[in-house]
Amino acid sequence: MKVLAAMSGGVDSAVAAARAVDAGHEVVGVHLALSRMPGTLRTGSRGCCTVEDAMDARRVADRLGIPFYVWDFSERFHADVVQDFVDEYAAGRTPNPCLRCNEKIKFEALLDRAIGLGFDRVVTGHYARVEHPASGVELHRAADWAKDQSYVLGVLTAEQLAHCWFPLASTPTKAEVRAEAAERGFLLAQKPDSHDICFIPDGDTRGFLAERLGSDPGEIVDRDGAVVGSHEGVHGYTVGQRRGMALGVPSPDGRPRFVLEVKPSTRQLVVGPKEALAVSRLAGTRISHAGAPHPDLADGLDIEVQIRAHADPVPAHARMVGDELVIDAVDPLTGVATGQSAVLYLGTRVLGQVTIDRTVAADELVGG
Repeated sequence: MKVLAAMSGGVDSAVAAARAVDAGHEVVGVHLALSRMPGTLRTGSRGCCTVEDAMDARRVADRLGIPFYVWDFSERFHADVVQDFVDEYAAGRTPNPCLRCNEKIKFEALLDRAIGLGFDRVVTGHYARVEHPASGVELHRAADWAKDQSYVLGVLTAEQLAHCWFPLASTPTKAEVRAEAAERGFLLAQKPDSHDICFIPDGDTRGFLAERLGSDPGEIVDRDGAVVGSHEGVHGYTVGQRRGMALGVPSPDGRPRFVLEVKPSTRQLVVGPKEALAVSRLAGTRISHAGAPHPDLADGLDIEVQIRAHADPVPAHARMVGDELVIDAVDPLTGVATGQSAVLYLGTRVLGQVTIDRTVAADELVGG
């Protein structure tokens, strides 16, 4: 089998590429260059896809004796990930750029090019499992739930999953991956995991957005519409946020206020008590299925839903209402913002995901 190994420069993708070589496949390594401007992506342990990462990936490829290339996807990355991130915040939503990068770059642009060049599979170091039952391809959680990355892969389609291979799927722990890398003589065996948003070098998301969207002052209001403060732009805030608000009027009971809703059309932030963050219903129309759509989803299906990459899945009921997927959580969820992805699970299987367009607070939901 002809395999393209996506090599980020991290320990996971290095071991995944090595296992593909061990399996006897024809393997070619590729690193994705996502920025043409030095210093715009994080360095060291705080991000991915830096110059240092490309060099680490090349050293692994040399040790494995496989061809290695760097592909420039910087324009596509800026349009589909960076600009999408800015546009979503401008619209009052809270996006997940890593999920969008997987969808648009690592498993769309990369996979399309790989297939066009005659590769059968794309190998990555993601912790997730692809199965091929008679009913069609399925995406499942990895063996190591602490490292499971199926949430950020929930946007993948059946066609994409059919061309994916995740060699780390059944590895019990990340410690074993590091030990294997050390045994293979990879210098990056103890390299720290990347985290945070790679295209915001200093970690200042509000400053990053303000530089691109400018100042757009507005009011901070309570749930009754009374003005309690002001802000310099709704793009600097997200649902659940407590700090960084200029509140001139204290709450009647003296308790902290949290952002409950972001309204870019009126330039308003709605704030209220922590308990008002509890949400019982999520809904959206931007739906993708990780495999064949489950036949019972149209009429209603008991599932588990996960709303963040590191959140615990919670029991819920999902059903289609017209072209909208409606999810009712058994117990209220907190800190849910539009723009996030709600990923649906049935046991370990990922059914798919929906981008959240609207939410209904627990204290507002009456009847069905």
